[in-house]
Amino acid sequence: MSEQNPSSAATPEPRARALIPFFVFAAFYLGLSLWAHDFYRVPIIIAFLVASATALVFGRERPLAERVDRYARGMGETNIMLMCLIFILSGAFATVAKGSGAVDSAVALAQAAIPAKLMLAGLFAVSCLISLAIGTSCGTIAAITPIAAGLTGPMGLSPAVTIGAVVGGAMFGDNLSMISDTTIAATRTQGIGMREKFRANIGIALPAALATVAIYCLFGGGDAAVSIPAARALAWQDAVLVLPYILILVLALLGLNVMMLLFAGTVLAATIGILCGRFTFWAALDLLGKGTLGMSETLIVAILAGGLLATIRENGGIAWFMKSTSRLVRGPRSCEFAVGLLAVAVNLFTANNTVAIVVAGPVAKEFADRCHASPSRIASILDTASCVTQSLIPYGAQLLMAVALAKESGLALGSFQLIGSLYYPFFLALAVVAATLFFRPKH
Repeated sequence: MSEQNPSSAATPEPRARALIPFFVFAAFYLGLSLWAHDFYRVPIIIAFLVASATALVFGRERPLAERVDRYARGMGETNIMLMCLIFILSGAFATVAKGSGAVDSAVALAQAAIPAKLMLAGLFAVSCLISLAIGTSCGTIAAITPIAAGLTGPMGLSPAVTIGAVVGGAMFGDNLSMISDTTIAATRTQGIGMREKFRANIGIALPAALATVAIYCLFGGGDAAVSIPAARALAWQDAVLVLPYILILVLALLGLNVMMLLFAGTVLAATIGILCGRFTFWAALDLLGKGTLGMSETLIVAILAGGLLATIRENGGIAWFMKSTSRLVRGPRSCEFAVGLLAVAVNLFTANNTVAIVVAGPVAKEFADRCHASPSRIASILDTASCVTQSLIPYGAQLLMAVALAKESGLALGSFQLIGSLYYPFFLALAVVAATLFFRPKH
């Protein structure tokens, strides 16, 4: 357990006004984004800084130096720091694996294995597998969307449905992958292992994925006689280059510590890349450095969120929220619904599912402890609810990227048109509601 500041050892007096910084954050980020008609015009880091400054104004009965000290303690809280370390290792692994050509090899292998009549189901399944391996929905969308867009004409497929299959599959892996930011954040905030969360999560995500595959099989994939353009010819190196992804998945399922498995995967990816002539030793070091730096925004957001939440808790905001919802959240089932709604609400404001989990996670943990809810279920619902929301907001990075890449490939596609063709998120939403209503976990 992390150390507590003596001044905050006792339960603070519940105060509704202590939650004002959160609404300041929402108003600043969401309000300015709507005004600018661009949800990436406002840096989310600046929104957290503004909210943090607001939070430090409260609690005037304590000296400013003490308030700043409490904020800093929240920034450096053990779970936050461990989460940041995992983010750093994840960024290093993802970048060196991509630099070695592992992503291209995974795409080529998957593309070669898809039957023509099952193209939609195949694209969804491939996106699921790749995102499960590399742990990023945006990376999967970037890799698969140009291929999918190129197949719509020759195969006679609907552009919205085809790109929707890619986005849905990308979100499947983003929700379940052992190296996904959301999985890392959900497990760390709930204090459980990744294997526990995976077991709880797969029971929700797999039925939704199977239902989606069934729908895509009914749509078919076009004329089997049509020649599908191959990205490139397969080579023996392709099977070797994807080994780091397989290693990560297997070791994670076996319960290896996440930092150890990421380190092992990174070393293997770098070694294979060097031996296959994809880069030199010095280039590998450069990729590792760029990978860690590429996680800088996520790291800063996680640290600032830790300080902000610690200050809100110290000022009585969390205590007030818990007290106000005590009559509504009484048992495991109502706790799960409350956690899901909390994740949805925060995600709508932040447009980032990782940030939503980092912000909502500590509150969800307090709900779970009070209601004796299963930590693995809470982590799963926290991640799944934010995944559903992130999939369906037109200003989310995933949809914006998919639409932009589709347009670059000559497809006229809008965000709302794409949302109407996203089957997996809707099935996933039904699955998480059904799991909460009808299935009770074993503690």
